[in-house]
Amino acid sequence: MPTPVETGGRFTFANWQESPVGAADAVPRLAHAHVNNAFTGGIAAAETACDYTIAYIGENLGSYSGMELVSGGLDGRKGSFVLEERGTFDAGGTVCRFEVVPGSGTGDLVGLTGSGGFTYRHGDTSVAYTFVYDLGEEPSR
Repeated sequence: MPTPVETGGRFTFANWQESPVGAADAVPRLAHAHVNNAFTGGIAAAETACDYTIAYIGENLGSYSGMELVSGGLDGRKGSFVLEERGTFDAGGTVCRFEVVPGSGTGDLVGLTGSGGFTYRHGDTSVAYTFVYDLGEEPSR
């Protein structure tokens, strides 16, 4: 039986572009955001593409969901995969859980499954993440 692997590292974000969906001053309100992340550590990706739908239920309070295309590598294996992300936020920061979209792995990452998460605190310049994954392979002995 394959053994899940735990890895981690850090990511930074850039190019946050957010636009309202509907009335910009309504509560609750929706917004769409596009952001690029750069991952180091177990996940190595110089620039991801991520899109979120955000539900604001207060000034700095709400939840979001999104998809992130990660192209690069995972613990030395080359390929790409998609993460489905869900999180909540408040004035202090963001908590997010993510899961690999089934069937999205390419290259050396075909068959990838896994999940992870992160906690971001406002003002952090980089964010620590954890990721537990399985490639459906037996570990070499």
